[in-house]
Amino acid sequence: MDPTVSAVLSAVASDDWTAFAKLVHPYVHWTADGITTRGRTRVMARLAGHDAELEPASAYELRDGQVYRWNS
Repeated sequence: MDPTVSAVLSAVASDDWTAFAKLVHPYVHWTADGITTRGRTRVMARLAGHDAELEPASAYELRDGQVYRWNS
């Protein structure tokens, strides 16, 4: 697994949204459970209210060292 993806999973698990914001592109496309959310702040809001553990990405795209697309 890519170190950036591992870091994203760790940041979400520990509710470290400052670290998450540094790891995820501002215009991220985040798809989980068949629902796509676009934009870093919207993704953060969605994940903050999610009680279940975040699934690792089945596919992802990095741009400039940040997650740009996440599919799980």
